[in-house]
This record gives sequence, C-alpha cells and structure tokens, in this order.
Amino acid sequence: MFVQKNMTFKGLMTFTGGHLVWLTAYMAGIVIIYELTHWRWMSVPWLPISVIGTAVAFYIGFKNNQAYDRLWEARKIWGAIVNSSRAWGAAVRAFVVGHNGVQIPDKELTVIQQRLIYRHIGWLYSLRSQLLIPTPWEHISQGRHMEKATKKRMEQFGIGLLDDDYTEKELKKFLPVDEYERLINYKNTATQIINEQAQDLKDLHQMDAIEDFRHMELQQLLYHFYEHQGKAERIKKFPLPRQYGGMSRVFVGIFIALIPFGMISTFHDLGEFGIVMAVPISVLVGWVYLVMELIGDYSENPFEGMGNDIPMLSLCRIIEIDLREMLGETDLPPNIEAKNGVLM
Repeated sequence: MFVQKNMTFKGLMTFTGGHLVWLTAYMAGIVIIYELTHWRWMSVPWLPISVIGTAVAFYIGFKNNQAYDRLWEARKIWGAIVNSSRAWGAAVRAFVVGHNGVQIPDKELTVIQQRLIYRHIGWLYSLRSQLLIPTPWEHISQGRHMEKATKKRMEQFGIGLLDDDYTEKELKKFLPVDEYERLINYKNTATQIINEQAQDLKDLHQMDAIEDFRHMELQQLLYHFYEHQGKAERIKKFPLPRQYGGMSRVFVGIFIALIPFGMISTFHDLGEFGIVMAVPISVLVGWVYLVMELIGDYSENPFEGMGNDIPMLSLCRIIEIDLREMLGETDLPPNIEAKNGVLM
C-alpha cells in the first residue's frame, strides 16, 4: 500500500516513464511522415476520434470502479480479520478457564491459552503467504518482458522491499514442531490450522475446560475465520472478468493509435510551427489514457505482492502484537514500517 500523500515525480516516471518513450516516438513519427509526404488522408477529423475517446473513457471508468471495489473489499476483509482476531484472543482468555468444578492449574491454563492464540497467529501468516501465490492472470505470470518488469517493480515497490521469509519463520515460532511438520505439507495450510483449532477445542470441551455455550461461541469465531479466508480467496482466485480487464487495453491502444491523426488536422492550421505542438499534446493525451488504464490494471489484484496491495504483513504484525499483549508478553516485535513509500 502506498502511504505517501502524493506520488513523487520519480515514482511516476518509474511507473510510466518507459511508456512516454514509445508514445513520443510514435507521435513524432506520424507527424514527421505527414510533413514529409503531405498525404491528406492522414489528416483525420477530430470528431470521430473524440467519440471513440469518450467511449474508451467510460469503459476505463467502469473497469477502474470494479478494480477499486475489489481492492476495497479486500481491505474490509482484512479489517474483519483484525476484529475477529482480537475477539478470539479475548474469548480464549475469558472462556478457557475450567468447568463443572474442574480446576486447571494456572501454569497449564497459560500453556493452553498460549497454544490457541499462537496457532491463530500462525494462521494469519499462513493465509498471507497463500494469498501471495501468483495466479495465471497476474503480471508476474505473463512471462518475457512483463515478468521481468514486474519482478523489478516488486523489488522497488513490493514484497521485494522486505526479506520476505516471514511465513516459514512465524509458523515455526507459533506452531509446535510436530504440528508444523504435519500442517505445512497440506495444500491449504491455513484451512488445516483452523481445523486444528476446532479439534483442540473439542478436546478441551471433553475435559471440561470449556462449558457448552462457550465452546459454541469459540467455534463460531472459527467459522468467521473460515468466512474471512473464503472471501479473500474468492478475490484471489476469481479475476476481474477478462472481457473487461483485457479489452480495455485494446480500446486504449486503438484510441492512442488514432490520436496523432486527429491532432494533425487540428494543429496544422495554426501556422508554420503549429504542427510541432501536435507531438507533445498527442503524447499528453495518450499518456493520460494509458495511466488510467495502468491504475486499474494494477489495482484489480490486491494480493499480488506489489505497491497497490493490501498491507497484509503490517496487519498480521498488528494482530500478533495485540494478541501477545493479551497473554501478558512484553518482548514484542516492532510494527512493520513503510519502505520506499510502501507499506506491505
């Protein structure tokens, strides 16, 4: 997540500078050809081009609205995970205390509560890791130039800013060794961690460490975690329909290709040097449309490991600190800080 109020000129050029090069070369090439040949057919009236530009603007606007909805829904899901996680920590501390006259020694009670809370922290990091696995429609999966450019962008404005081995380290820290070795081999480790919580609660209920009603409340919280996970997986595993995500790029390309032909007819009548102004104006118009397309394109996948992502690692650390403080711990890790203007 970008945390700076405004995008810097350097960041803007890093994001779009390469496109300015080919835009300038293309626009200048069309103008030069027209000046050298005086082919009248190259001068296209601006009216049909402006109609296409209006239609493309509406189409990009629709796509960007849908991309923003996916991004904002992902943030609401992780906000719900934060709230439910705090409720889980408080409930474990308040509910797992013994029942029917069963007195659990304080030391054993602390171990049980810590196990349930630590396992949940492990679930958080596991879920984050699974959501960062690339899907076929994400930029990193496109291969060739796109893959190289995406890896470079991740190093500057993405998960490459961090030594990102958090999942392995955190799971080993918060899960018992035998449990870690067993759960890490599942295809969906996060799902199995919640299942492990449910089985643990069943055993605690059978030994009268939890009464019936409190057992049901804790199970309900586990259901909410499954629900949050499923919603996040829905966004991750179901793309913005490609007929919208892909065709907008085609339409923008068609419009950009037509821009200089319309500008020639507009600026040629302004005098001897008027035609020269067609180049920077054409580049500017094409750049604006291209940036609108890129913003939507890089916002539609909020779990991609790039600068537009939901700051999942930061949220995991916030939850970890809150839950460990509930256990009375004081040796806590620091909050995740933004790097290069990006909070991951």
